[in-house]
Amino acid sequence: MMPQTKTPKKSDKPALILKTPEEIARMRQAGIIAYKALKAVAKAVAPGVTPKELDALAESLLRRHGAVPSFKGYRGYPAATCIAVNEAVVHAIPTDRPLREGDIVGIDLGVHYQGVHVDTGITVPVGRVSPLARKLLRVTAEALYRGIAQAKAGNTVWDIAAAIQDFVEGHGFSVVRDLVGHGVGRFLHEAPEIPNFTDPSLRRIILVPGMTFAIEPMVTAGDFRVKVLADKWTVVTADGSLAAQFEHTVAITQDGQPLILTVGPNGEDDLWRGAFE
Repeated sequence: MMPQTKTPKKSDKPALILKTPEEIARMRQAGIIAYKALKAVAKAVAPGVTPKELDALAESLLRRHGAVPSFKGYRGYPAATCIAVNEAVVHAIPTDRPLREGDIVGIDLGVHYQGVHVDTGITVPVGRVSPLARKLLRVTAEALYRGIAQAKAGNTVWDIAAAIQDFVEGHGFSVVRDLVGHGVGRFLHEAPEIPNFTDPSLRRIILVPGMTFAIEPMVTAGDFRVKVLADKWTVVTADGSLAAQFEHTVAITQDGQPLILTVGPNGEDDLWRGAFE
């Protein structure tokens, strides 16, 4: 979260801001806090638990570590997390509906710590899920890493988008077109946009050291079209098909390579890799 709409207002998207090594180091600390919160929330996912309970747990953990939730109050958003169940894609306001065996649950959170933001998310099963749901999680998570592998200085945003789209569609799924990833760091949303689908204009956006951005494949088991519910936040698949999202904040280091900022203190990425290994 919060993935940008495809055509955000100019005032909603600050210009590209290259980060110093010191800023990236602070973002890494924020990323460790985000990982710890996600891990605790994922562990709490079970039949009978409500999204509101998961949201309260996440906020408590963030504040305990001296961080604040980036999402809460952003454009009036009322919660610390987005908790997307089944056909919900992103921006889902946590509800009181208890989770059920067989659901899949997207947990998306932003962390503001020492003046910087990171943005990250996972989708997890509730107990035993269908083979389709498990495949969707595996493909979406691996698509994230396919995109990250292309986040190198000298490449373009096209390379990230093409790697994600080709992998997802090669497995019979769809990538959402109305929402995209985004720069993140000093602000929750910055340039550049990071789509999960290709467009000729993306070849002009060359990746350079100091860029920091959220890569977040948003994948559906059916059609790519989405709609927004009456709460004006929750985005769901238009055809009611299952959806999944996995997200990391990534920095391009001075040596031109991608550095994932939202993994555990020793580089643990089990919350993402565990979905397809």
